Amino acid sequence: MDNVPIQPRRVSGQYFFEYLVVVSLKKNKDGSNYEPQITYQFPKRDVMAKYQKEEEEKTLKAITLFCFPEGISWAPLTEYHSETFSFVLTEIDGSRRNGYCRRLLPGGRGARPPEAFCIISSLACFGLFSKIFDEVEKRRQISMALIYPFMQKLREASFPAPGQTVEIKSFIPESGTEIIHLTRPLDSWLEHVNFCTLFDCLTNEEVLQVFAAAVLERRIIFIAEELGTLSQVLHAVAALLYPFTWQHTFISIVPEILIDVVMAPTPYLLGVQKRLLDQVTDQSDLLLVDLSKNKEKTFLVTIGDEDSILPPKLQAEILDALSQRNVEEAKKVEEVNRVVSEAFLHFFVRTVGHYSSYVKYSKEGPGVFEKRRFYKAIESKTTRHFVKKFIQTQMFDLFVQELEQQQPSGIFHRKITEYQKKKNEKTKKH
Repeated sequence: MDNVPIQPRRVSGQYFFEYLVVVSLKKNKDGSNYEPQITYQFPKRDVMAKYQKEEEEKTLKAITLFCFPEGISWAPLTEYHSETFSFVLTEIDGSRRNGYCRRLLPGGRGARPPEAFCIISSLACFGLFSKIFDEVEKRRQISMALIYPFMQKLREASFPAPGQTVEIKSFIPESGTEIIHLTRPLDSWLEHVNFCTLFDCLTNEEVLQVFAAAVLERRIIFIAEELGTLSQVLHAVAALLYPFTWQHTFISIVPEILIDVVMAPTPYLLGVQKRLLDQVTDQSDLLLVDLSKNKEKTFLVTIGDEDSILPPKLQAEILDALSQRNVEEAKKVEEVNRVVSEAFLHFFVRTVGHYSSYVKYSKEGPGVFEKRRFYKAIESKTTRHFVKKFIQTQMFDLFVQELEQQQPSGIFHRKITEYQKKKNEKTKKH
């Protein structure tokens, strides 16, 4: 098992994961504190060049920090509710990999420290990996040895297409062979997101203010006690920006040892545990958001203009769309995700949906985006004022660069076409 070749299975063009590591809390040399250490890696990477090994060691060190961001402040426990969270590893070339983590208390008697199972994958699908961890945890409570055959079966399986299911057969003593069904959501661009957590922590109006700050690429810090809350809220805020992609520092859970990152002058989205609040409150020119249930106020630090960044009419439209959530249906993650994503996607359709008319393509080379003509074409003064600021962001720049290389396609382009069709039909009626 230890020497399974690293060649990924690419039956569907993608594979589930790169590797699984187990991070345990071990007493340091003088026995005064615990420190996280990798006690198992599957599969092990034995055949690697020197530079690859060095990069690998840096990655593994980062994983231990993110699995136990609290650092050395641990004591043995007799009870511990397992929790699942995720983080992002950004490579030197800007590419990103996802770390999925389940922390749990291993079986046994007496007080003992928790351990973390962490899966590194290029795939963003939080719900699917949460279900995989349910299976990992079930096997861990019986025997560590049962985990690796299951992970090997998973490694041999092809990652399903959106809406499809993959079946994993796995043997458990006394239960026999089980068939585990892993189904991928149909809306694959939302499969890493659960908007429910965001709207459990913040009101619709507060979410709008966070969105406004994120759209202008400001510094935003979220505070919470639970690691799962931080990771889900940060990924949800990043997803509100679709079809644009956050281009700056993104750390869903900042390890205590890296807390100085809050002083960086560049834009960021950071998640910080509440016990470190004192170390971030002296920052200015940012939005500091408390996600705690029992809080006196949500915004601990603001710039002050967050509620006036977005055009008033479009703010009202988003709030109206969000209020349409059916109370019963709103309990389903898929329904909440659909309503929320459509509300914010429609905002971008209304503000920048005319972009394709202002890209001049040539047969010889890439297209050229006519920025000035693009924002001058907007009739509404408040929308034009907003767009003039938005087009200065890095996320808009990247969007345009990709647009100049190829003709528009995908969900956003389809929504624009639908909107323009409805608009034309209304015009004909009048």
